[in-house]
Amino acid sequence: MWRASLMTETPPSAPPPNPAPAGDNSAIEDLLGGREFRADVEAMLHWARAHLLTVNVALEGLILIAALAPAALFGPQIKKFISSHVAPRTPYGVIRRAANAFAIIATPIALLIILQGAVFALHAFGQPSKLLEAAVSVLSAWTVVRMFTLVIRSPFWSRVVFWIVWPLAALNAFGLLGRVIHELQAFSFPIGADAQGKPVHFSALDFLRTVVLFAALFWLANLFKRFLKGRIGAIDELTSSFKALLSKILDVLLPVIALLIALQLVHFPFGTLAVFGGAVGLGVGLGLQKTVSNFFAGFTLIADKSIKPGDVVEIGDTFGWITEMNARYVSIRTRDGMEHLIPNDKFIDQGVVNWSHSDRVIRLHAAFSVSYRTRDLRLVKKLAEETALSVDRVLKTPAPICNLTAFADSSVNFDLRFWINDPANGVSNVKSAVFLALWDALHDHNIEIPFPQLDLHVKSLPDGGDPEAAARAR
Repeated sequence: MWRASLMTETPPSAPPPNPAPAGDNSAIEDLLGGREFRADVEAMLHWARAHLLTVNVALEGLILIAALAPAALFGPQIKKFISSHVAPRTPYGVIRRAANAFAIIATPIALLIILQGAVFALHAFGQPSKLLEAAVSVLSAWTVVRMFTLVIRSPFWSRVVFWIVWPLAALNAFGLLGRVIHELQAFSFPIGADAQGKPVHFSALDFLRTVVLFAALFWLANLFKRFLKGRIGAIDELTSSFKALLSKILDVLLPVIALLIALQLVHFPFGTLAVFGGAVGLGVGLGLQKTVSNFFAGFTLIADKSIKPGDVVEIGDTFGWITEMNARYVSIRTRDGMEHLIPNDKFIDQGVVNWSHSDRVIRLHAAFSVSYRTRDLRLVKKLAEETALSVDRVLKTPAPICNLTAFADSSVNFDLRFWINDPANGVSNVKSAVFLALWDALHDHNIEIPFPQLDLHVKSLPDGGDPEAAARAR
């Protein structure tokens, strides 16, 4: 391929390479392909003499070297101006990062502008500028990649841009981009017919353009979605469940709009989508059944307001408060700081205990016991209720109440019931505080807290009650 392309570009007046005499060839040389190798090397050298060792290439090289001086002179000045006057006045976020990124690569950008001006000047005088155009192409690719990495700061998207921009720049620098585009357009398949009945083809180039456009539009849609969610979250008149519903609609609607716009930009015939509707529906029914179930379960949970962000819930062994409701799962944050991502359909299939569904005021229990030696049980009841009120998080209304629940085998059992209105701050910790306060109060009043005991009564001993005989019998 290389040899054929070089021989094709050789001027007609160039003398062909002198073939080696047939007697100089050996069997080993024929086996290793030495004659063809020499011909390829001679063709490469001839192409280099004809295209590289020329006055025009030397002129472009001098221009390229000379452009470094003004770029090195004006680049730092541009950087200083942007850093001191432009960047401080821009708002925080993407715009501020873009201004700082422009300041960081000010010198390469100045060099790019100078080289592009030199290309325009050479074209105006009718001179070739292939070397400068290749330098501009490579420098432009580096500038785009560097700007993107400084502004976005995403390793994934940085790699995506790297593997897209650099190959395009390399193909353009060597003059192969047009040929690659032609081959991608030639590789196509029919997808239907237009309104006039003419067949419509979808090429590999259309597919690549759709992917690139969709990625760019999807990124813009995510930025717009975050902006809208921030605005929606700032509206106090909307309930938490309605805000979550709007966020879920945006999560679904904006990517679909981005895909439709990308298809429209590549002139994709939307009528052909009906042909694939049945196949897509079958694929969804078979392979994405669980995902679709979670998706619609999320809408059901928001629509019936069974749970909402901020609710304190208990599902299975997980207890915490809901921080986020997404298209596929509900995020529950526990008191130990872990995020549990529970699929939406679990809340419908298994049920959920919502501690703050209609009211955040909940009642807790603190069961305890006293000894049978305690004479005044009413004092114990009053003391427990007053002790519960000494804990900060326990509500005074409804007031705590202590009930005697049972005369057990070894103790008299009580159940202290009290109320709190902040279950998101924890349940076990407030119960622990009540138990500790109750422990101190009972000991201050010399009220005994019993522990399990077993009394053994021996009615008779063997061998007439002789302890030594009983010991020997054992």
